[in-house]
Amino acid sequence: MSEPVRRRRGSLIGTVKAVLWGFLGIRRNADYQKDIERLNPLHIMAVGVVMAFLFVGALILLVNWVAG
Repeated sequence: MSEPVRRRRGSLIGTVKAVLWGFLGIRRNADYQKDIERLNPLHIMAVGVVMAFLFVGALILLVNWVAG
């Protein structure tokens, strides 16, 4: 059984990498399982929301630059 959520320790860079791979939609199953074991789901959700806002902001800036 996996350890409780509050005891999982993962690095910020590891969490960002996992979220980026999730955005791309490509990830080896073995790496995915390692991420599940060591990363905190709350950290993954927080990084995912921040990265989604950054992505949308970048798209808005790109559209304004191209249209302007």
